[in-house]
Amino acid sequence: MRHHIMPTYASMPVRFTKGEGAWLWDEKGNKYLDALSGIAVCGLGHAHPEIAHAISEQANTLIHTSNLYYIDKQEKLADKLCELTGMNDVFFGNSGAEANEAAIKIARRFAYKKNIDQPIIVTMNKSFHGRTLATLTATGNSAVKEGFSPLPEGFRHIPYNDINTLDILSKQLPHIVAVLVEPIQGESGIHIPASDYLNKLSALCEKNDWLLMLDEIQTGVGRTGHFLASQQNGIKADVITMAKALGNGVPIGACLSSNKASGLLTAGSHGSTFGGNPLACAAALKVLEIVERDQLAKRAWALGNHMGKVFKTKLEHCDHVVEIRQKGLMIGIELSSPCPELVTKALEKKLLINVAGGNTVRLLPPLTLSDDEAMTITDLVSELILAH
Repeated sequence: MRHHIMPTYASMPVRFTKGEGAWLWDEKGNKYLDALSGIAVCGLGHAHPEIAHAISEQANTLIHTSNLYYIDKQEKLADKLCELTGMNDVFFGNSGAEANEAAIKIARRFAYKKNIDQPIIVTMNKSFHGRTLATLTATGNSAVKEGFSPLPEGFRHIPYNDINTLDILSKQLPHIVAVLVEPIQGESGIHIPASDYLNKLSALCEKNDWLLMLDEIQTGVGRTGHFLASQQNGIKADVITMAKALGNGVPIGACLSSNKASGLLTAGSHGSTFGGNPLACAAALKVLEIVERDQLAKRAWALGNHMGKVFKTKLEHCDHVVEIRQKGLMIGIELSSPCPELVTKALEKKLLINVAGGNTVRLLPPLTLSDDEAMTITDLVSELILAH
């Protein structure tokens, strides 16, 4: 029992007290290999010495002043993110949900400027955008919404990776103002769309004067082989949201805008008490420095491809493997039946994994993973699946 903590999580029966790289230690001294990295958060591994130093140095200097004043590291972080993404400006919050809330408010303000009274934001079935009321409504999973009605209006869900349905919808609903989509759906089981899906989506948004809003919260900061997953398609969104790996465990979210979304949030129209504080920005600046310096996106691409090939070799004759989906170090192995018990069995083998969508083993290891650690993961996960 977790005393005095609301039971909102079905937590595993283990308490971790220390981490280093891809490894965690529990209170009894047992060592675990982390193939989940805090759900794609600790992309540089645990207790990274350079990030720890940056956090300590900033904590000893200045942690918080509020956004009533200029914040030097916030400005530097915004400049760096725009340099890396080609976007124009950034709003900082504390989480992915807050970043997506900002995106939704941008879409609403875009509609207001166009004199559209009942705007619609199109999102995808099986998507995940957060657990605030607005982002929960945007999420394409009815199960997580149960018991939270009434939910905000103004969202329409369609199948993922389906341009034709969106094109038809555009002729039926004149008040669509934006499309919010994940380049790869993570929470529902690493669903990767057709290679030209985002390009067609971008073209359709441009044609209809909609905002293209990309949720890169799980895919960003190098995990898929590019700094942003969408950069592989050579497109530029109007809004991009980021969080998770941006702070390597220090809470930070970012909503970036460009093109027709720039300038829509003005003084007094949005805010965050803690958003973009010196401590979080110092951590994020160091994360970006390391990802760029050590070419970790390139490393994620090469190592992820190798792990994908190894899994396909090891599991090619396994009848209950439906599909292996992989882009960089986002790996999903879909099985023909539910497999939540594999999480517990992996924990017994001192390995941390996740099951998404009920039947897909999801792996999101640190980008700093060594070759030997990667092969340990492929060996152990393959053994678990073959024995399932």
